[in-house]
Amino acid sequence: MKKFKNLVIGGIQNKIFNLILFTVILLTAAFIALSLHQSRMLVSLTEESSAKQKTSIGDITGSVMNSVVEKSMVKSANMEAMLADEMFSGLKTRVEMMGQYAEKLFASPDQYPRMPYAVPDPGKSGQVTAQVILAEDADLDNPVLTDHIGLAANMSDMMISLFGVSAETNSCFIALSEGAFLVVDDRSQTKFDASGSMVHYDPRTRPWYLLAVEKQSLIFTDVEIDAFTGDIGIVCAMPVYVDGCLAAVVGSDLFLTSMKNGVEASAADGSYVCIVNSQGHPVFSAAESGLFAVKQSSDAVDLREAHNPELAELVERAMHEETQLRLVSLDDGDYYMTGAPMKTVGWVLLNILSRELAEQPGIMLQNSFDSIQVEAIQSYRSKTGVAQKTAIALLLGVTVLMLAGALVRGKRIVRPLDTITKRIAELGGNNIEFKMEDAYRTGDEIELLADSFASLSHKTVEYIEQVKTVTAEKERIGTELSMATQIQASMLPHIFPAFPDRADFDIYASMDPAKEVGGDFYDYFLIDEDHLCMVIADVSGKGVPAALFMMASKIILQSVAMLGHSPADILTKTNNAICSNNEAEMFVTVWLGILELSTGHLRAANAGHEYPVVTAGPNSCFELFKDKHGFVIGGMDGVRYREYELDITPGTRLFVYTDGVPEATNAENELFGTDRMLEALNREPDTTPKQILANVRSSVDAFVKDAEQFDDLTMLCLQYNGKA
Repeated sequence: MKKFKNLVIGGIQNKIFNLILFTVILLTAAFIALSLHQSRMLVSLTEESSAKQKTSIGDITGSVMNSVVEKSMVKSANMEAMLADEMFSGLKTRVEMMGQYAEKLFASPDQYPRMPYAVPDPGKSGQVTAQVILAEDADLDNPVLTDHIGLAANMSDMMISLFGVSAETNSCFIALSEGAFLVVDDRSQTKFDASGSMVHYDPRTRPWYLLAVEKQSLIFTDVEIDAFTGDIGIVCAMPVYVDGCLAAVVGSDLFLTSMKNGVEASAADGSYVCIVNSQGHPVFSAAESGLFAVKQSSDAVDLREAHNPELAELVERAMHEETQLRLVSLDDGDYYMTGAPMKTVGWVLLNILSRELAEQPGIMLQNSFDSIQVEAIQSYRSKTGVAQKTAIALLLGVTVLMLAGALVRGKRIVRPLDTITKRIAELGGNNIEFKMEDAYRTGDEIELLADSFASLSHKTVEYIEQVKTVTAEKERIGTELSMATQIQASMLPHIFPAFPDRADFDIYASMDPAKEVGGDFYDYFLIDEDHLCMVIADVSGKGVPAALFMMASKIILQSVAMLGHSPADILTKTNNAICSNNEAEMFVTVWLGILELSTGHLRAANAGHEYPVVTAGPNSCFELFKDKHGFVIGGMDGVRYREYELDITPGTRLFVYTDGVPEATNAENELFGTDRMLEALNREPDTTPKQILANVRSSVDAFVKDAEQFDDLTMLCLQYNGKA
């Protein structure tokens, strides 16, 4: 043994030193090897878990996308087809009403006067007028012909009223078998040629006349070009027979330009709409080539007989019922398709979406996941290397502490790693998120790894939720609601002055829906030259269901009123009609009045609606008229309504409204109320109806300010001037 200062070389102290040094070196080497092994194992497990998560994300994304695409496309097709079919159904109803009236005229000609008629006047272009156009072989010197035209002219007022029901209406007409054509429209200038001479027009040669006579029933034509305007449209016509002999053909046609433009505007990156007629030919489509391109009928292919059996079966089934989402393979790729029928005309609306477009969000999500995974692994490897170097330096610097804490340190390293490994192995299916736990908070690279992996896992789950949210938002297709808003607005009278040729009264109305479409509606129309019918109503509920119920209620009310019933009978019959098929259990409040214009005698009935407001005459204030209320329409079958009578004098003004006016609410939850409404009305009680409504609306806006509008605001004001 040798002694070197205080250290004995070869002695017990040296051996202990050597033993400690060897133990420290051995433990250090073991720790380094263990760390490297655990690092490789964790990287491998991370890659394995990422592959599982990527597969799970693909499956979940595909399932979510399929579900959302199916709901969105089926709902969209059904809504668009239903709205279009409502338009055609309304056209059919109007033609049936004209047919019933014409049949009464020609069945009992002696009971009706011969009304005056006129030929087209180019100076009246833009005005809704009744005009008589003749075929070349028709002679006005023929007393039979002139007698029949005078008899048919009794329908002029009715056709003028029906013309204003829809902004898409081209004309209403009655064609006599002798070659005379009585038509109502606002385009008198189209009845003249370039030289200014009135054109001849033989209705007996037109496809709608020939088809109606051939079928001997109400018919719809295919899409055709209007003889006078050159615009595309569709004609609904109905023959009128008396004692087995053809007396006339009545009909009405609609412009389909807005439908064509809407379909053509639907094309967007592989998604578009196609409308197919009853012969299986595309009549409107955003596709410019291929099976769905619009062609001449002689060149068009019946899609029900196409070589593609999946497409043929889809179109054939959609003619009769709504279809579920189908995947159809075409020459240029795979497409998701769904169809819905327009049963009134026998057409089909097809909604078409490219499969590549539908699967794009899933592909983007997987690419984003791969990028995040690579970044996380690189970050982990970098941080692990730094941590290992630090650990080795500490082990070499504190030999005694490493000997005492080697086993503890080893356990602290291995235990959380085992827990992480076990937790990662459990990931899969719906359980794809790795969460940070206290067991992983070791303060070293293990915690960094767990934290990085937890962050990656949480971001992945967030991306999946974002995909669900973004995809679900696509269900709100603005095109349908925009079309619904336009159709609803066109159903209400919106041209003012409403009756510019009438001096005995003035009327104005407005409706401001709280949402894209509303449940309130108003209407006014002349039942005959001396009776004006006014309606204002409020449907329960909001949005699209209320709007659809509103359109059905309005059509039924107007149809019954035009048959000449009293207000009480109109509400009773309307209630019975709605209750017979009211599965949605919705209801509508209605105030309806019929004013005899020559005397000022008003008959009215109230089905649970707000009190009307009237003045006692000129220079008088508005006051509530507390009439008797009946039960709401659609609430219970068999209800009978009572009416009341009121004589008004020239200068009197009548104001009716929905509950959106008195129940308008400001930011402090205060109601506008009837007192403030009466103050607004009496600000200028003798001004025009239009200004009266403007005064009420400005008062409501000043009261509500920036508060959200929760209910539709609908108002109607009549000024009775008396017989001119």
